[in-house]
Amino acid sequence: MFDMGFTELMLIGIVALVVIGPERLPGVARTAGKYFGRLKRFMTTIKADVEQELRADELRAILADQQKELDTLKDSISGAGKEFEKDISAVSEAADPPAQGVDETPAQDASAEATETIDNSAVESTSSPDPVEDKPAGKTKS
Repeated sequence: MFDMGFTELMLIGIVALVVIGPERLPGVARTAGKYFGRLKRFMTTIKADVEQELRADELRAILADQQKELDTLKDSISGAGKEFEKDISAVSEAADPPAQGVDETPAQDASAEATETIDNSAVESTSSPDPVEDKPAGKTKS
């Protein structure tokens, strides 16, 4: 962490022994160890939190990129759907007039045949000779 070698640690130990004294050195060492352990855990926690935030930022950036790609894909699918609907409507419009013409033509033909049949029966009924009417009413042969 601080890049200290064995000789440097030995020098600090000798200075501490001289300054603090041999009676209080074990208690000071224990207290210093506790604080050093707490500092190390704190630094580890801070490091983990920073790494977690960095990963979260990376994930947010990836999520934003994926959202942009999703929006682009959504727009392209929407455009393809609109084109498909236009094609379908064009095909249905192109198919509707012949279908109506085909449907209307037999109906018109059937109604025309029915009208002709009615007219022909009316003509036949009026043009059929009545045997009584063929003879003139005023002239009789005896």
